[in-house]
Amino acid sequence: MRVLGIEGTAWCASAAIHDAETDDVFIESDAYEPDSGGIHPREAAEHMADALPEVIDAALSYAEDAAGAGSIDAVAFSRGPGLGPCLRTVGTAARAVAGTLEVPLVGVNHMVAHLEIGRHRSGFEDPICLNASGANAHVLGYHNGRYRVLGETMDTGVGNAIDKFTRHVGWTHPGGPKVERAAADGEYVDLPYVVKGMDFSFSGIMSAAKDLYDEGVPVEDVCFSLQEHVFAMLTEVAERALSLTGNDQLVLGGGVGQNDRLREMLATMCAQRGVAFHAPEPRFLRDNAGMIAVLGARMLAAGDTIPISESAIDPNYRPDQVPVTWRGTAASSAGPADTTGTAANTTDAATTAADVATTAADVATTTADAVRDVTTRVATRRGETPDLRGAEAVVEIVDEETVRKRRRPKAYRHPTLDETLRRNRTTLEARLLNEARRAGVPTPLVHDVDVENAELSLQYVGTADLADRITPDRAREVGVYLARLHRAGFVHGDPTTRNVRVGGSVPALIDFGLGYHTGHVEDHAMDLHILEQSIRGTATDPDPIVSAAESGYTAVGKADVLDRLRTIEGRGRYR
Repeated sequence: MRVLGIEGTAWCASAAIHDAETDDVFIESDAYEPDSGGIHPREAAEHMADALPEVIDAALSYAEDAAGAGSIDAVAFSRGPGLGPCLRTVGTAARAVAGTLEVPLVGVNHMVAHLEIGRHRSGFEDPICLNASGANAHVLGYHNGRYRVLGETMDTGVGNAIDKFTRHVGWTHPGGPKVERAAADGEYVDLPYVVKGMDFSFSGIMSAAKDLYDEGVPVEDVCFSLQEHVFAMLTEVAERALSLTGNDQLVLGGGVGQNDRLREMLATMCAQRGVAFHAPEPRFLRDNAGMIAVLGARMLAAGDTIPISESAIDPNYRPDQVPVTWRGTAASSAGPADTTGTAANTTDAATTAADVATTAADVATTTADAVRDVTTRVATRRGETPDLRGAEAVVEIVDEETVRKRRRPKAYRHPTLDETLRRNRTTLEARLLNEARRAGVPTPLVHDVDVENAELSLQYVGTADLADRITPDRAREVGVYLARLHRAGFVHGDPTTRNVRVGGSVPALIDFGLGYHTGHVEDHAMDLHILEQSIRGTATDPDPIVSAAESGYTAVGKADVLDRLRTIEGRGRYR
């Protein structure tokens, strides 16, 4: 089976041939380079119109030389998301080639292709994917027949955010490689760090970076700190997604994934967690037709083709709108592992991950719910006092009444940033746990606080996480709790289904480390959005559970929060 892939969502006109039998991938690309500023949609589309005939001809010539005329079995093209004028040009080219060759047409979601090429090249069965590209930034996980958006940017894509800073400095597009080079000679300065549950925002940090540059801070220092903050945010959210889902595999996608510092951070985090990590070789990270052709071949084998009459492009094509038809078919078996560019997919990491999975299974069998993770997931070593590890902290069960929560240093973060976050979050958590109880929200009692070592001694609550025993009634109670917090003037900050404990008389909220005081409707709606996002990412039938959470919230909270929630849901970068 040979598939011609055509890519052109924004700046790169690309065509590729994927031979499914040999796993050979030939890619021919021609990138658009603006004279100044960022990508202009009209100019990019004109580039596509000029470049696509040549790159498609090069790909078809390669296929003919390798296998003879008539060797193409399908044409796959990127339907979205992307710039409308560019996508329309690509769609027209794909339909023309498919019609001329009299072969099926396959419409591919560009962001799912980033995930699937990492899955294919790594040999992983079911990884979490961090997509970090120019126009996008999100974390995906597979659940119940679709890829779910577990976290995403609430404003601009990570690459575009960096480009906005470099344009302010006066550097030409693309800015990412220039920031990486300048950062090699920089030192740390403080910048905003914004993680909202498993979502992130880059607008504030970009404005702050511009201000520092304008104030005379050396550009090398700003670039160094920009990388340290932005990539730490991405890595933290990836770790939160691993913890929420219990997954032990991570792949990286997107052009920003070529950055060595981001890859280093992700590799370090995964090694610390005992998680297998894979970063594809650079040609598969930047926008390319190779990933379109590879996923197109899998979709073709599953019979997932599209009539030309129904092949309209979709600039806002979200990855969670795509029915994943190809997983479980013969074509969806993982391809050969390719360790080129892989930072931590080593034998030691695989062994560690296997050990963690084995011991976690042992713990689940022998101690059942009593030794569930107080924050997120179980990870223990046999023969020791159980250490229950979440995304951010390790929880030691001291006895039936008490747990000790320790925010361990994160080796991937800059030491100054890491110490600041751990101390601030420990202090906030202790304060907000007490305030929540006064607001009528069940939480663990705080027995002791050690800010210096980022430790809390807490009451042991519940026997399981909400994620494992979720029902509409319990979700409704959590909705009530969030409304009570908001009426008291603060947010939880990370109310996922792993941060609610059940099994007692009533559910209890835990882990307030990302909480803060606010009376703004946007922040309150964002809190509710995080809860619903985690429900949709883990529950088999999420709609009635989400509806129950909202009904609980409206019984106590303000109506304008639900109105703002609908706005936030439509604001996600991929709508």
